[in-house]
Amino acid sequence: MKYIVLFIAASVILLSACNNDQKPVELSKKATASSESKYEIGKVVEQPLASYVRLPGQLKPFEEVNIYGKVNGFVKDVLVDRGTVVRKGQVLVTLEAPELRSQLQSAMSKFVHAQENAAASKEKYRRLKEAAKEAGAVAPLDLDIALSRMKADDAIVMSEKSNVESMSNIESYLTITAPFNGVIVQRNVSSGALVGPGSKSNDQPMLVLQYLEKLRLEVYIPEAYVDKVDLRSPVLFVFTAIPGREHKATISRSANTLTNMRSEAIEIDISNKDQQLKPGMYAEVKIPLLSESKSLLIPNNAIVRSTERQYVIAIRNGKAKFVVIQEGLRAKDSTEVFGELADGDEVLLHATDEIKEGTEIK
Repeated sequence: MKYIVLFIAASVILLSACNNDQKPVELSKKATASSESKYEIGKVVEQPLASYVRLPGQLKPFEEVNIYGKVNGFVKDVLVDRGTVVRKGQVLVTLEAPELRSQLQSAMSKFVHAQENAAASKEKYRRLKEAAKEAGAVAPLDLDIALSRMKADDAIVMSEKSNVESMSNIESYLTITAPFNGVIVQRNVSSGALVGPGSKSNDQPMLVLQYLEKLRLEVYIPEAYVDKVDLRSPVLFVFTAIPGREHKATISRSANTLTNMRSEAIEIDISNKDQQLKPGMYAEVKIPLLSESKSLLIPNNAIVRSTERQYVIAIRNGKAKFVVIQEGLRAKDSTEVFGELADGDEVLLHATDEIKEGTEIK
């Protein structure tokens, strides 16, 4: 009897299962649906730029000069050293060149000799002119010759005088003075060294002088932002060596030309009376941008980078089109780009270099 009850229960369960209206899951349809969304697609959006762009800057002295000897000579005395504060006109180095003094003395001798000849010619002409007052006493030709000789000797005197002044100026080159107020930041010579004009690019200067009470903060603006910089608004910057202290100034000047690195140099003048700031310091500079400026933004994961270029894959007429771009500002989930794109263009997300140009995008 026990087995009969179990058989009846099993039969009831089997019949109820056969009468259920459930259908099996079609896995092939799900796979097909997933294959239709093979590519992820994003859009190019045109939006206003941020109010500023962060760029690195570097401090440079407001004035700097490499000091060389104007003439060849030996260093006699070096009156300054690295760190010496000097004033304009102060003597820095004295040189000695015995041959220059000999040349000056020779020039002086020629000048005196020319003066004596000129004086004699002038006196001779005066006497002939007095004698010519009596008819037939002096031939007119002799008087003309004496006049010409006097003028020639006067010209020789002027020439020798100029030569003496030139040699005197050259001798003054043996005394090297400071062209402006500043600090000696480099010294490369000692007494007895042979120095001369820096004719080669690798010739070291005797001294390097910098004016440090005022500095230039030099910043290079990438080509993409050159026409978007607001030159009238104040600039904020923080020096790496002095974190937490923000400074404010205005842009003093711009180069109005691009360098080989496709960027334009601007300068910000900074007062440095206490000389706490040093040339060579780096700063993070917030360059203000024009508020009406707009830029194209794309998702960060739409950019494909290779060793040769960086680009995005745009969808043009249902096919892949490679568009070379340059990156600008980068936000958390988007990047500013420059290239042949327009607002509303569709681009592939998570694209790779395995996709070839012209591939159909469905």
